[in-house]
Amino acid sequence: MSGLVGWQPGIRPRLAAVVEAGQRRAHQRPEGGLVARNRGDGSSAGRPLRIAMVVPPWLSVPPPGYGGLEHVVAGLVDGLIARGHPVTLFGAGEQTGTAARFVSTDAELKFPRMGEALPELAHLVQVNQLVTPEHFDVVHDHTTIGPLLAGRRSVPTVATVHGNPVGEYGNILEEIDQGVGLVAISHAQRRVNLRLPWIGTVHNALDVEDIPHKLTPGRGPVLWLARFSPDKGPDLAIRACRAAGLPLILAGKCNEPAERRYFDEVVRPMLDDDVTVVLDADRRDSFRLLVEARCLVMPIQWEEPFGVVMLEAMATGTPVVALRRGAVPELIRPGRTGLICESVDELPGALRVAGGLDPAVCVAHVVENFSTTQLVDGYEAVLQRFVSAVVPAREPAPITFR
Repeated sequence: MSGLVGWQPGIRPRLAAVVEAGQRRAHQRPEGGLVARNRGDGSSAGRPLRIAMVVPPWLSVPPPGYGGLEHVVAGLVDGLIARGHPVTLFGAGEQTGTAARFVSTDAELKFPRMGEALPELAHLVQVNQLVTPEHFDVVHDHTTIGPLLAGRRSVPTVATVHGNPVGEYGNILEEIDQGVGLVAISHAQRRVNLRLPWIGTVHNALDVEDIPHKLTPGRGPVLWLARFSPDKGPDLAIRACRAAGLPLILAGKCNEPAERRYFDEVVRPMLDDDVTVVLDADRRDSFRLLVEARCLVMPIQWEEPFGVVMLEAMATGTPVVALRRGAVPELIRPGRTGLICESVDELPGALRVAGGLDPAVCVAHVVENFSTTQLVDGYEAVLQRFVSAVVPAREPAPITFR
């Protein structure tokens, strides 16, 4: 096993803003959209904001295992609170590991029903009843269908888009209520649907202090770590590793019906002694697998909006081998923190080479470019600009029965 140590406190992130030029002003929409004007209440753009942070009802924040969104939100919440912004976190379940005031809409997490619309809808209906302008300046929504219901709120809403904004999801986002500002998590995600009311782009981030990392390259198997889906290419990972003569660990989320069906129909028939399967690993086990791995393989078959697992891999010192899709070029520094392949045929050769990349360079790349400080910088700027641009006294849209 490679040398495994905790984070070295002598290395510190460089403070750098990640808010791009497109965040200078909130996106303006005609006929009742955002109106750029002074709030008129003597407040400044830099005053503390009372923020309602809304997450889906599936997982705790932070979660014990799977849940890139929830891990990012946990860091964001604590960072905003540290800067003096009162944050109330709306979720489900009975516990949260953040410094925020926590409001639960249901005593039980809805993880077994992840992917269903009704649990999230019921969650958001309760959130809308609790969020009032007397207590909040802005809602920061991380749910899938929240932007569709934002017009029922009397508090302006910024929504982060965590999925790929095309197809059915893109159709939903194109019908969101006017006055909702969307934030992209990568430039690639934003480019695939320029029709949406984007108000900024803020990369996801990772706090490396508590993440174990290695001092020498890993000598374990290649690791694939994702949900079992054709989008994530576990079948391609198996073929590439066999062509390279390298063992593979498939560690994935496999609780939804579509994931189980895909695993049984496509992945299981391909398994042999050279492939080890680990289902639904917790966070501790996931990091152990990453530390021991030769590299992380990402043979993705979709336009990956971000891919927090790539940051997690590099934070442990493990390089990433990925196909050039979606946000991959924004995260990987080719030849330094991983290798980017133009086709599946290039994967076997890249897998052989990646094991020689320097773990320290991988860790430093995450610290310098994807720190929680940068995440908070970005969202603080977006939220301040958005709130200062909207007409403050909004009434919720009436519900009309036909």
